[in-house]
Amino acid sequence: MADRYARLAAMGIDVWRTRATGAAATPAGPRSNAAGPRPGEEGTVRENAKSRPAMTSPASQPDSRATAVPRETTRPAASTAVAERGDVAHMPWDELARVVSTCRACALHAGRTQTVFGVGDRTAEWLFIGEAPGAEEDRQGEPFVGRAGQLLNSMLFAIGTSRDKVYIANILKCRPPNNRDPQPEESRCCRPFLDRQIALIGPKIIVALGRIAAQQLLQTDTPIGRLRGRLHQHTIDGRRIPVVVTYHPAYLLRSPQEKVKAWADLQLARQAAASTTA
Repeated sequence: MADRYARLAAMGIDVWRTRATGAAATPAGPRSNAAGPRPGEEGTVRENAKSRPAMTSPASQPDSRATAVPRETTRPAASTAVAERGDVAHMPWDELARVVSTCRACALHAGRTQTVFGVGDRTAEWLFIGEAPGAEEDRQGEPFVGRAGQLLNSMLFAIGTSRDKVYIANILKCRPPNNRDPQPEESRCCRPFLDRQIALIGPKIIVALGRIAAQQLLQTDTPIGRLRGRLHQHTIDGRRIPVVVTYHPAYLLRSPQEKVKAWADLQLARQAAASTTA
């Protein structure tokens, strides 16, 4: 139980427990901020230890809608610009990384410092997919760095894993100007790269981080509030991979009260990964 409190605290979710003597409630322990956001930068969520949504929320349990998908996804046809780069669908890792690093298929290449291919274990059971690189990601060439990356690290710790044991990628490999939303043509140009990464990794579970990542991956315009809390499916190379949608870490920094829902989403993902055969 103490270990579970520590994992919730890592996400910035304060758990309050009542003393046996009936005195005023006290925090279960100090919040760890070794990998998470700095103290004072965001609020906290109070959760009663006897009614934790993480374990009892209906959103954390699959239901009869669990396999219902707004629109089942398959690999979309590559644009002409992508097709000219070779047979992306059969590239090994190193060749794929090289082609991404020199890609000029859309206008985003003109403003990038470097591409952001992805990071982590290429044989991971968990694949996390975000939207696109930001300014710091563009500088470092790695997804999810800065405060949002610190919170993602804390979320990984909360489910008993770490950054080097999962794989993290984005819908786009280049930073959009001013961090704007990806445009349809940009997503189409990058999609074969992401699909090849998914096929090479062969994960047991995909976690889509945020509205845009979820909508792009699942090819739907359904709001994130209706996408999260249940299982979806992504089909690639004839294999159906369960997908769980949750909030982007950057959103959780702005809306810390939603961390309890994100925790429930991670629990759903753990259940799905545990029940998925390799």
